[in-house]
Amino acid sequence: MRVVVVSEFYPRASDPVLGVWAHRQALASSQAGAEVQVLVLHRPIAPRAALARGAGAFARETARLLRQPHRQILDGLPVTYVPFLSPPRERTYAAWGAWAAPSLALALRRLRRGFPFELVHAHNAVPGGDAVRRARLGVPLVVSVHGADVLYTAPRLPGGERAVGRTLGAARLVLANSQGIERLAREDGARETRVVHLGADLPDVAGWSAADRTADRPSAPPSSPPGRLITVGHLVARKRHADVIRALARLADRHPAASYVVVGDGPERGPLEGLAAELGVSERVTFLGPVEPDRVRDELARADLFVMPSVDEAFGVAYIEAMGAVVPAIGCRGEPGPEEIARTGEGMVLVAPRDPEALARTISDLLGHPHTLADLGHRARATVERAFTWAACGSATVAAYRQALSR
Repeated sequence: MRVVVVSEFYPRASDPVLGVWAHRQALASSQAGAEVQVLVLHRPIAPRAALARGAGAFARETARLLRQPHRQILDGLPVTYVPFLSPPRERTYAAWGAWAAPSLALALRRLRRGFPFELVHAHNAVPGGDAVRRARLGVPLVVSVHGADVLYTAPRLPGGERAVGRTLGAARLVLANSQGIERLAREDGARETRVVHLGADLPDVAGWSAADRTADRPSAPPSSPPGRLITVGHLVARKRHADVIRALARLADRHPAASYVVVGDGPERGPLEGLAAELGVSERVTFLGPVEPDRVRDELARADLFVMPSVDEAFGVAYIEAMGAVVPAIGCRGEPGPEEIARTGEGMVLVAPRDPEALARTISDLLGHPHTLADLGHRARATVERAFTWAACGSATVAAYRQALSR
């Protein structure tokens, strides 16, 4: 079968980790038997938030986006970047599908001349799915809902409920990344749904323990107790990095050597750096910014505990990537993704949301029992091996394509 993947979030020259999960799913689908090409909705204008850093920063960011190659091959997959213009994201995001539709429709029709695709798989109802729907191609549409459509766009943005509802209703099949998101997608108009979990890499760390990872650090003697925390994710308020920094400050007496590595970038970086300084933990918090996937794996290999007490968390590939690297993860109770991962197997620890004190207690208990922590890491790895590999994701995605085509 020939499939076109359409996504707003996808790796590009200016941000090589943006939407890497969409690329990995496309690659996994290709390896499972589908012929796949990718069209990326590319808005070559820096976000308004860049203006906060000055006109020069805004201009430099826009220049980087404009230099994005129109076509490239990523891991063997042909990827075409489709430029579109739109008003700023704030309050107009629900209409971006209409702005992207003309250029996307042209790109799809050009692609079909040499690649007669049978199905289009759009990541997110808005803007990707909405733009495909408006293109009126006459082929089945599959839409993946990763959370933003039903947790943010539909309930919080003007016109969002209508845009999401129309697209989900027009889809032959809607893929949700967790059962909680599947339920919300049905409430927002999806007719046929299916849960397809995203996957994680399984680095060759079998047999490692928390003590092994600690000893591997050049900066720590082999006898150092566990205490290296890590978060991998966009620096936005809902990820609650601030709660981890506050928890770290509370750990000073019992775990004075505990440290926190933050991988990723975003609008919250400045405030988070300020908070760390205010609480006197700047020397124990390292902001690495966005890094390549290989560097992420290296940082996970040195970590003892993955901590991301985020809210509105539909799934969270970052959790299972850490768990696959033998690193237990902490997420929030009541969130669709962490709850589903925890139901699937061991290695995910749930805490109350928005509660740095409870988070500090949980971290302290885990760090205070190194052997239990190491055993939990191996159980986390087993959970990912059993339920959250990219091979399993690819097979499930291709099965979903067959289901959509058969109707």
